[in-house]
Amino acid sequence: MAQLIDGKQIAGEIRQELAKEIASFKEKSSKVPGLAVVLVGDDPASQVYVSMKGKACNEVGIYSEEHRLPANTSQEELLNLIDDLNANERIHGILVQLPLPKGLDEKEVLHRIDPKKDVDGFHPVNVGKLVIGEEDCFVACTPLGVLELVKRQGVDISGKKVVVIGRSNIVGKPVAHLFLKENATVTICHSRTQSIMEETKTADILIAAVGRPELVKGDWVKSGAIVIDVGINRVDGKLVGDVDFEEASAKASAITPVPGGVGPMTIAMLLKNTVTSFKRFNGIDE
Repeated sequence: MAQLIDGKQIAGEIRQELAKEIASFKEKSSKVPGLAVVLVGDDPASQVYVSMKGKACNEVGIYSEEHRLPANTSQEELLNLIDDLNANERIHGILVQLPLPKGLDEKEVLHRIDPKKDVDGFHPVNVGKLVIGEEDCFVACTPLGVLELVKRQGVDISGKKVVVIGRSNIVGKPVAHLFLKENATVTICHSRTQSIMEETKTADILIAAVGRPELVKGDWVKSGAIVIDVGINRVDGKLVGDVDFEEASAKASAITPVPGGVGPMTIAMLLKNTVTSFKRFNGIDE
């Protein structure tokens, strides 16, 4: 039976590490990292996420602002708010909660955020820097959490075969580039991949991020592989991943559960990116 990779516990350890670091910043300079979260409209899931992010900031000592705007907010009003946050020296990270209400141009909004404050890692400047291997970029929080989970298993990623199922801009593509940067050999599979099982069975590290409930069966998994399940799907009132947990556990050496695996890492990495931004703005070595 595979070892369970407890994302909740690891995320808790990261928060403790960040809290200590932030306390030392405050002691030395009386400054702390600052995160602004912008929520437009009243999407229930988005409201929950924003509240969770605010609570996480408070736990570790990050200054946080919530900007809740009505659904009829104009594009100009939203862009003006982002301009103000870009210029605000107390704010080191800006996050616009997606999806935005209809009528707002998501791309224009995300592109307006200063890349140096883009702690969500969605700005084309940060995506481009990740692709060409530059260090001073922000990476989307979920892919960063996946890499952190693997690293904290004590795995030497260099030379390993990594197979990613899914090619989204939010997870699949950035996670592939992150593992390339760690000198892994990376294959991306997607809906047009022929003989997908032949690809996944070669993986030392298998990452499922495709949004298909329990797509990955036990016979897709190489014996002894590490399996990271990014999927969150609601089936018959309960949450399941993109991996058939019971079947895959019989083959893998380590596996993430759903929930409690990758999910908690996403907010932990948002906090970490905000701290990284604070360090860069203040000339503190990372």
